[in-house]
Amino acid sequence: MLIRPTSGLNLSSFDPGNTCGRSQKDLDSELPKLKSIMSEIQYKLYIENEKSLLIVLQGMDTSGKDGTIRHVISAFNPVSCNVESFKVPTTEELAHDFLWRIHKVVPRRGFVGVFNRSHYEDVVEARVQKLVPKIVWFQRYDQINQFEIMLAKNKMKILKFFLHISKQEQKKRLLNRLSDPEKRWKVNKEDYEKRKKWELYMTAYTDAIFHCSLREAPWYVIPANKKWFRNWVISKIIVNALIEMKIKYPKFAPLDKNIKI
Repeated sequence: MLIRPTSGLNLSSFDPGNTCGRSQKDLDSELPKLKSIMSEIQYKLYIENEKSLLIVLQGMDTSGKDGTIRHVISAFNPVSCNVESFKVPTTEELAHDFLWRIHKVVPRRGFVGVFNRSHYEDVVEARVQKLVPKIVWFQRYDQINQFEIMLAKNKMKILKFFLHISKQEQKKRLLNRLSDPEKRWKVNKEDYEKRKKWELYMTAYTDAIFHCSLREAPWYVIPANKKWFRNWVISKIIVNALIEMKIKYPKFAPLDKNIKI
């Protein structure tokens, strides 16, 4: 669901299990085709070297950010695709404005950049955990908007995805991780503490998406209870965005006919 800048928003009105009537069998067969197109256009993006693409992934724990990177972003050649993950700010990062560490790693021209969490932690996590006063995180909405508009004016396409899962689905995924020795390491006490503040997080995400969905940098709310649907719809949106970028191979001077090889 595309959140338009003028539209209201209530995350509770979105069904995280919605698949738009599509079946897994159909979409599983479409996904490789979409990923092939992503790969092909990424190559042209790299050769053209004039524009860039930034993909932002946000969502609650277990919402599928890592899974999206494995099953969708893997279509991109790592030669010109960088994935950045934002943890608790370091001492050096805290000594700068909150966007400093973000601006350092936005994709250069010709590249695709993927943010696994992002600057939106500074209006969601900072708000819920009361790391800064309200006047600080509220002002950051406008600062984020101005930052993203500046990036867009410098030929960067920005796509922001909120991976929307239900609280019940999160519980199911946490339990599955605990029962799997290879995934148990992903679960920690903090996950359960954050579950207790689920409604606060939903309110914070709702406000962040509402205040920061721009024409130049739109937010998409992705129903993510079904992983196969999540992968397909994100791939579809990325492909459409890449096509809209009208990426072309650069023009070269005519070959000198007198050159002998």
